[in-house]
Amino acid sequence: MAGPSKGDGSKLGAMRIDTALVRELAELLSETNLTEIEVEDGDRKIKVVRDLRPAAAPAAAGTSPQPMTAPPMNAETAVGDLDGESVRSPMVGTCYLTSEPGADPFVKPGDEVKAGDTLLIIEAMKVMNPITAPRGGVIKQILVENGQPVEFDQPLVLLD
Repeated sequence: MAGPSKGDGSKLGAMRIDTALVRELAELLSETNLTEIEVEDGDRKIKVVRDLRPAAAPAAAGTSPQPMTAPPMNAETAVGDLDGESVRSPMVGTCYLTSEPGADPFVKPGDEVKAGDTLLIIEAMKVMNPITAPRGGVIKQILVENGQPVEFDQPLVLLD
């Protein structure tokens, strides 16, 4: 005898996966350069995540907390006046310098990073999007503060 059912032929508690929706969400991730998207419909929740880190790249080792040596850039500071390559925001959202409250920052001024290392996270529409180093180098300056709203193409970090 089969288990209890809802009367529509499906078993209670069984989730029917809408593969077309999953494919559509995955395509949306690619089109928008997002790394994660979540859709909730009643009791059903679908989360699609894209990991952009290279498979062979090890995670950055934690370091002891150190105070920032350079102050965050404010609206009056012009990036053109600063030396180095600026890593810019690919979206509008809220910037987080740590993975969670109370954690060490992803990077600090003076840290050496490799291409693909996470510099910070931008939350957009409840999705956490890691912003990674475009190349190896040394963090010269953090231009934003933790929890600060950021705009599209706003400079976030100076890389030497």
